[in-house]
Amino acid sequence: MKIISLNLNGIRSATNKGVQAWLQKQNADIVCMQEIKAQQADMTPEMLGPPGYYGYFHYAENKGYSGVGIYSKTKPDAVIEGLGGSNKDVLDIDSEGRYLECQFNNTSVGNLSVISLYLPSGSSGEERQAFKFSVMTRFMLHLQALIASGREVVICGDWNIAHKEVDLKNWKGNKKNSGFLPEERAWLTTLFDQVGWVDVYRKLYPNTTDECYTWWSNRGQAWAKNVGWRIDYQIATPKLASKAVSTQVYKEERFSDHAPLIVDYGL
Repeated sequence: MKIISLNLNGIRSATNKGVQAWLQKQNADIVCMQEIKAQQADMTPEMLGPPGYYGYFHYAENKGYSGVGIYSKTKPDAVIEGLGGSNKDVLDIDSEGRYLECQFNNTSVGNLSVISLYLPSGSSGEERQAFKFSVMTRFMLHLQALIASGREVVICGDWNIAHKEVDLKNWKGNKKNSGFLPEERAWLTTLFDQVGWVDVYRKLYPNTTDECYTWWSNRGQAWAKNVGWRIDYQIATPKLASKAVSTQVYKEERFSDHAPLIVDYGL
């Protein structure tokens, strides 16, 4: 089972840069996308469902903003858009199109959920950072419930947090910046060390530095100098994570300011 996660920074822009053709060559079983920045009316048939794939999306209410999607070769048994349903406590999260879950029952690893996630960035100011912390607090409750559900789960996406110093080039200069704040990093540590989720990339490559980055600022020469951050993750339940046999960050072509994160689970 090959899964790709990619923040597109606009599905229309990424399509113009060749992402759809590239995805066809990858022959992945599932593709999780974030920041599609489109509404259904903006989507071409190819974007909605490339040849050989079913396509599902959770669009943001604001046009040209956020949104997540999943392409799957196999039709899911259920699709869940957003965290809330009737839960008013997460209406602000769901209005931004940040969570999409496809459920597959009776797979080789049991009942499986694949989730495309886009956690907020707090880099634009104090108000958005406060919102990010609020989302993290509420999402942790959902993460605890997911791992206790008995399903095998992989959450693919842009988490907007670099966990450790090896996860970004300029860690010394970013200690007080959103994405590398002590509170954010501690939240991920809790997720891994206490709740029990597994960072699949780090399971396979515990100490990799320069090759692990998945995002580069558009400022300066960040891409050319590889001044990057690892903020895109595939985070899985322990049994599923133990099946992972290989992972890579694809950098030969650029479709976005993020690079695709590819994991083969050997299933």
